[in-house]
Amino acid sequence: MGFFPPFQPSTPQQGTQAYQPPSSPPPQFIPQQAQASTFAVDPGAIQGCLFRFTYIWQRNGEQYWFVPVFVGSRSVSGFRWTGRQWIFFGVDTRQIISFSCF
Repeated sequence: MGFFPPFQPSTPQQGTQAYQPPSSPPPQFIPQQAQASTFAVDPGAIQGCLFRFTYIWQRNGEQYWFVPVFVGSRSVSGFRWTGRQWIFFGVDTRQIISFSCF
């Protein structure tokens, strides 16, 4: 069984990259949280999760499914699952305790 990303970037429009939300909901399970770090998440580490279903645990206690589409030096943006739909969302990597991508 091969891996298929949840979605692909759409055709660039006027010099910018437009993204479409995933076409399906995230997996129906919540993964076990890896050991949390007391330091900020390294943007290079989360970059390996681009365009993949990723479960995020934040310092404020929030946790959710997320599909990152862009990783900056201190932030990551993409689509967050609300329980009913995907919304575009961004988060400071310093607020992420841990993550796991599939």
